[in-house]
Amino acid sequence: MRILVTGGAGFIGSHLVRRLLSSGQHQVVNFDALRYSGNLTNLNTVSQQPGYAFVYGDICDGALVSSVLRQYRIEGIINCAAETHVDRSILDPESFARTDVVGTGVLLEKGRQDGVKRFLQVSTDEVYGSVESGLSTEEDRVQPRSPYSASKAGGDFLVLSYWTTYHFPVMVTRGSNTYGSNQYPEKFIPLFVTNAIDEQPLPLYGDGQYRRDWLAVEDHCAGIEQVFFHGEPGTVYNIGGGNERENIVVAEEILAYLGKPKSLLRFVSDRPGHDRRYAVDSGRLRQLGWRPIVPFDEGLRSTVQWYREHESWWRPIKSGAFREYYEQVYGRRLQQAG
Repeated sequence: MRILVTGGAGFIGSHLVRRLLSSGQHQVVNFDALRYSGNLTNLNTVSQQPGYAFVYGDICDGALVSSVLRQYRIEGIINCAAETHVDRSILDPESFARTDVVGTGVLLEKGRQDGVKRFLQVSTDEVYGSVESGLSTEEDRVQPRSPYSASKAGGDFLVLSYWTTYHFPVMVTRGSNTYGSNQYPEKFIPLFVTNAIDEQPLPLYGDGQYRRDWLAVEDHCAGIEQVFFHGEPGTVYNIGGGNERENIVVAEEILAYLGKPKSLLRFVSDRPGHDRRYAVDSGRLRQLGWRPIVPFDEGLRSTVQWYREHESWWRPIKSGAFREYYEQVYGRRLQQAG
């Protein structure tokens, strides 16, 4: 199949591109605007493969999207392109609405006009809002509480409307908190790993008791692939790792793996609207034959080791514009925490 993966130079996107190419059965076009978290070095191992192509571009550029779909005779679209971090969405909500809603709409319309056979929207469990108990199912009410989750929910609704209105074959996946190699270091696990390596403070929001369901990126991409090829159009599929942990527990495990002291932990003032817990029911996807296979302890250990062995990947990132963002989000909080 000829597949367009948008945001293919990012974290989940690059893992997905490599996975799709590994079968030798598909041609993959990576369409990415290479904003701050897009990194073509994530794809060095496949950049010369005959079934791979890269196109620099913004999903909001309708003319370019149409051109790419026709030039490469694209049959399926997997939309991984998104603004994704809650803290950044609080600082700049407009860019999230533009990419996650407007950009998704452009892809849908151009894909529909060009006769694309399958469209998959990669979304997040955060659209369900804070889940105090139990598990979110695909039928639960969507209650986003941050600009990020609201923008993703808006994109989801737009995608599903194309099934109802046009019978355009769309599907949505909602993954839980994903971790692994090549993840931009603003996210919880790579931030804490890289800070700990440098013996810098690990800023824990609030009381550190926020709970997340952790999903290895390999398992997430396997779920996306399963839905893309075997899912039912017009349907939402949750992808959960089944690995609930409190943030403080994960932070302590990271410190233990690196042999660093718990004194590096800093409890800082909370961010606005912080969801207490996420957890999803993945039963619908399991019926398609998918199962998560990476145990969290094993996955976390290998992720920590990857960042230890690939300082040349993350140090340039953390020494650049990232530093300004980090100070804006955590600087005052860390000063107040002492």
